[in-house]
Amino acid sequence: MKIECKMKVAVGFIWSFISFFLLLSLGILKGIIIGPIVVLIMMVGNSSVAIGLWPAHFFWTYYCLIKTKRLGWVLKMVIIFLLFLPLVLWPLVAVAGSLLGGIGFGFFAPLIATFEVIGTDHKDKCFHCFVDGCYSTLEGSCTVVRDFTDLCFHSYFSFMDDLSEEMPAGEKPVDIRLSKVPKCLFIIPVAIAVDVPLITAVALCKSPYMLIIGWKRLLEDLIGREGPFLETVCVPFAGLAIVLWPLAVSGAVIAALFSSFGLALYSAMIVHQEDSVKYGLAYVVAVVSLFDEYTNDLLYLREGSCFPRPRYRENMKTSDGLERRNSYGNDSKNEKESTRGSRLVSQRSRTLKQALQQYTPVQVWDWLFKSCEVNGRILFRDGLLDVKDIEECIVKGKCKKLDIKLPAWSILQCLLASAKSESPGLVISEEVELTRTNLPRDKVFEWFIGPLLIMKEQIKGLELSEYEEICLRKLVMRYKNEKPEDWDDSGFPSSDHVRRAQLQAVIRRLKGMVGSMSRMPTFRRKFRNLVKVLYLEALQAGIIASQDGGCSKSWLSGHGSGSVGKSGLTVAQDTLVSMDVV
Repeated sequence: MKIECKMKVAVGFIWSFISFFLLLSLGILKGIIIGPIVVLIMMVGNSSVAIGLWPAHFFWTYYCLIKTKRLGWVLKMVIIFLLFLPLVLWPLVAVAGSLLGGIGFGFFAPLIATFEVIGTDHKDKCFHCFVDGCYSTLEGSCTVVRDFTDLCFHSYFSFMDDLSEEMPAGEKPVDIRLSKVPKCLFIIPVAIAVDVPLITAVALCKSPYMLIIGWKRLLEDLIGREGPFLETVCVPFAGLAIVLWPLAVSGAVIAALFSSFGLALYSAMIVHQEDSVKYGLAYVVAVVSLFDEYTNDLLYLREGSCFPRPRYRENMKTSDGLERRNSYGNDSKNEKESTRGSRLVSQRSRTLKQALQQYTPVQVWDWLFKSCEVNGRILFRDGLLDVKDIEECIVKGKCKKLDIKLPAWSILQCLLASAKSESPGLVISEEVELTRTNLPRDKVFEWFIGPLLIMKEQIKGLELSEYEEICLRKLVMRYKNEKPEDWDDSGFPSSDHVRRAQLQAVIRRLKGMVGSMSRMPTFRRKFRNLVKVLYLEALQAGIIASQDGGCSKSWLSGHGSGSVGKSGLTVAQDTLVSMDVV
């Protein structure tokens, strides 16, 4: 019996390795066929946008910098001087980035999609091995071009408009002292000449360790049937990880090369803050040590660094090696023990792994816009959103009420529900709870979720009544939130100005966060679909009449607008399907 089991395991592994090489060959063939088309789409699309808008970007950037009052004249001159070369090189960077991105995305996306078929529940997996990753990669390349276009058209001009706006009363412009400029300009070439080669050399020296450690971990998992090799069916996909690991190491070295420029340029900030070239030179030396220690921690090598680390700030705490080693050793020991325990649990307990599900940024985005869709329908029904808001957004592009206030209210509603519950995180729905343990491991979302958790605690401390929560919806959508007196005729039950000011601060902060998110290309694309859904809701209700002159209908041309004259739920559903909204 044992011999038969061993024979089955051996045959399974042999077949897994054979299927791995077959899938690898098929994926490479699909990448070779699809890749050139993707490169062509991204090159032509992104390059056309970048080159076509380059004159407008060049002159509008300098116009807004000269016009703005948020920056002092010294800082303006420095930025104008430093931005000239990046603006001149921007079209070349866009073309090169589109070429490299198209090659990488066009080749690896079909390759990975071929292997992902193994983990699906498709009945005809052989057919999906040939088909999956072809159309989706082409569609993804078109999405990249559309997002890049939104970035250049919407995000750029939105940021420049904010830069050129008038400053609030009492706010001082950001400026630097003229006497510090020569020191900052002196340290920049020195830092680039020293830090870029040294940091790149450290990354190159550590790359063999990263390559060997990664391969060693994957081979240990293969022998011990752990990690990606826990199931025999996962062997081909894990084999792909072994094959592609050198590319990951090469990408890490390239990332270190580009990040070295940012670390070197930060020396000018040190000189400006400390008003000392001496501390700037000390930072140039110390940053190499910091980078070396970071890579050692990442690769589980020896603690500390062999490079010197002088003090580069006047008030910087200095600690001898023994004290730092002891504190680091204790923290590292506890961290390694917890990491080892969590690794064993996550690899050997699939039930716990499923319970501790990690949410992705896409899932959070989908929740936000689904919530905006539901709340938009409710607000439309209650009269807090009307036809003019939708028509102005479609025809004139004035979407402040839809793309700022509606998402802000949706997030505030989530905060109100989370404050009532005993949850340590955010209650997304009855089944989903977003906490610090399962939120996306993305810096952007960490900066986004962190303030929301703080605002949730602030709302929890206010202990709002049910009627106050109902009033907040109207206050967010229709009233100003600059000072407590703005709510005098709103019917808000509390006359306490401190309580009002606290709520207004939360609303202003939410609107500011949503305003920053609205500059992201993904937000822009999903927001268009949201407006289309609300427009179709109005069509279904028979509210939008022909007085818009056909402008709104022409906006839906090519998206199933031919059935606008029909009525009923079937029409709305057909149109939504044709727009890929549902």
